[in-house]
Amino acid sequence: VSALLLKKEGYEVIGATMNLMDTDTKDSKEVCDKLNIEYIELDCKDLFKKCVINYFIDEYKSTHTPNPCIECNKKLKFGYMYKYAKENNIDYIATGHYAKVEYSDVYKRYVLKKADNKEKDQSYFLYVIDKEILPKLLFPLAKFNSKDEIRQIAKENNLSTSSKSDSQDICFIPDGNYKRFLEDNSNMNNNVGNVIFKGQIIGTHTGLYKYTIGQRKGLGISHENPLYVIGFNKEKNELIVGEEKDLYVNSFEVINYNLLAIDNLDKELKVNVRTRYRSIEYPATISMNNNNILVKLDKPIKGVTSGQSAVFYIDDVVLGGGKII
Repeated sequence: VSALLLKKEGYEVIGATMNLMDTDTKDSKEVCDKLNIEYIELDCKDLFKKCVINYFIDEYKSTHTPNPCIECNKKLKFGYMYKYAKENNIDYIATGHYAKVEYSDVYKRYVLKKADNKEKDQSYFLYVIDKEILPKLLFPLAKFNSKDEIRQIAKENNLSTSSKSDSQDICFIPDGNYKRFLEDNSNMNNNVGNVIFKGQIIGTHTGLYKYTIGQRKGLGISHENPLYVIGFNKEKNELIVGEEKDLYVNSFEVINYNLLAIDNLDKELKVNVRTRYRSIEYPATISMNNNNILVKLDKPIKGVTSGQSAVFYIDDVVLGGGKII
């Protein structure tokens, strides 16, 4: 539908698919044939394995909870794809993401903003884009309020993808069983260790990769109060658990940050921060702390997880973001 809308606006459109895992790309080819536009297929299998799948495995080995979609956006969709476009004299790249790019008189530059449909908004996944690329991005679906509208356009134009199901959370794990994927593709098979509560051993676990901060179910431990995963001791292969109150933090830091709406964080800024894609936004103050960004929350929050991204917003504008440590 993005391609169709752009063609109707008068753009010369080229359809491009990144082949990531020997996947079936006939849908893309069919749509391009239907729209009578050129079709290219980019072989990205090696790059995807190196930059996304290996990253995913390595993060779990480090007891972090990764977000592979963000890494894919950075290295492939808006990294490799943009490089390919530039080398082939293609002026813009467009995707079906729900987000907006607009020129801002306030920031005196192009900025990334939330989509009109806040339920579908995907700006959280896009904070990693190089700010230099923003003027060259088109998000044709940003103005729509529902997926049903877009499916209707596809149906009216006889596009074969009109009834295609929404994409999965992790495209390389179609059944959603990330634990089995890790076991099949790494040496992280069941590795028994102790579960620690207030310095005492209260049980055993079967592999740190099976747990994430805030997890309550599946611990296999009975206790007078509900227990949650609050941390890991990777060196000792220990799973640290605590009560709900132990999950709350007042502040945290992010590394590998990317600033979009500003060049430098040279003073404290009031922002709203989102610590997971589906989380609400929390008011906070951000400032530099050596080479990291320090996030001080107005009120303590729980569920802040190493490896996930914290994305900073001022109103609808994405200021930037980084990886939580």
